[in-house]
Amino acid sequence: MMRNLVLKRFLHSSTSLARSSSSSTSNPFLPSSRCNAVSAPLAEEKAETVVFPRVGPGFSHGLNWALARKGIIVKDKAFQNLNYSELQKRGATIAESLSGLHVYVRGSFVGGSSEISKAEFSKLLKQVTSHISSISDVFVHDGVIGSSPKCDAKVRVISDSPAAVLSLSNVLWKTPTRAVSHDSCPLTVYVATSISAGVGDTIGLGSQGTRGFIAADIERSSLVLCGKAFSDTNGIKEALAALAGPVISARGGLPLSARLLVSGDSVILLFASEKTIQSCKDSLVSADAGVILSSQGVAPFFQSGKSSGSNLFKLPAAVILGSSDSSGIIPSVSKLSPGQAAYHFLAGYQDGKFTPAYSNGPSSSDLLELSKALLSKLQENQISSFLININEGEKSINGKDLVKLVESTLSKSIPPFEVKGGDLQGKYKSFLSGKYQEIPEEFSF
Repeated sequence: MMRNLVLKRFLHSSTSLARSSSSSTSNPFLPSSRCNAVSAPLAEEKAETVVFPRVGPGFSHGLNWALARKGIIVKDKAFQNLNYSELQKRGATIAESLSGLHVYVRGSFVGGSSEISKAEFSKLLKQVTSHISSISDVFVHDGVIGSSPKCDAKVRVISDSPAAVLSLSNVLWKTPTRAVSHDSCPLTVYVATSISAGVGDTIGLGSQGTRGFIAADIERSSLVLCGKAFSDTNGIKEALAALAGPVISARGGLPLSARLLVSGDSVILLFASEKTIQSCKDSLVSADAGVILSSQGVAPFFQSGKSSGSNLFKLPAAVILGSSDSSGIIPSVSKLSPGQAAYHFLAGYQDGKFTPAYSNGPSSSDLLELSKALLSKLQENQISSFLININEGEKSINGKDLVKLVESTLSKSIPPFEVKGGDLQGKYKSFLSGKYQEIPEEFSF
């Protein structure tokens, strides 16, 4: 008979240990020096002996050890990377989609102070891992954000429900078996669908958390989905994009809040407001914000209904920055130098308001450093850049008309950027100088 596997189970404390790769280096995209941090939600305070059953269906020594390192002690069985029909046999159904759940974020990120304290997230994670450990069947799914060969972010989902795994498997790209276990800094998603609704009190939600909630900790590379939160696909993508940024940047990729448009043999990188994107979403590779730009090419963060076998595209032929200026000061379409493109990208001007790097969600990247890196990519790869005024006076360009205008930049001779009077340059300068201490000399209006 095969000997049973014995594991020391370490109980949670209110603090967590952060383990970093010994080869970790400073990352200019992050406000702190964290680069390849790996979460370790267990503290070595007390230990009790846990005996794993013998090998059989739903059991793997290696997987159980890996889950134990994440605070999950498998009670009975753990199923890994089940396909659609296998999940259905285990009771998975397609859940009704949700939207509008707030994403609570802590850690080093751009866009505001942490909404959850370190102690609150530690307590929440302890409750969630204890809950999953109490469930007979645990479901694990491994995937990847970006699927760019060298610059992606691996993800492991640990869930108490096959329905949640089914939903998330339609968001993440597939990854080879063992890719996550061999990765130096994978993201971990903990899903507790059947946990008590009162768990929201841990982070002060009260009655607001009755439908479920999404909580992310950038420093731990961890995401918690409670209740029906696994059905809020947009909220999950927003949280995963924030978590993946540091990993992608550390591996040489640029995490950009852009979309892809393929025209013939050419790939176009498009930055624009959400309203503009929705007007032409049927023409895009994916309406979801988020692409990885690297020396290997460009890849969307997440799967979409249009996803085919290939999800890595060649380097873009052009970068389009969609601005909005109803005063008519900005021309309808103009060509930008790499320095101008970086400057307008950093500003993200939209009819009197600024959205730096066109990023609406929480971001863990230093947007000035991201703009510098974009400038380098444009110069190194000789990528053309253009500025389009989406809302020129009473004329608003959207939908198919916008797509045609974007595609025309590849074949027509576009005049260089030149404003039609006004003091728009002063507005740019005032905003950027107030937000950033020093703008590189290469950047220009």
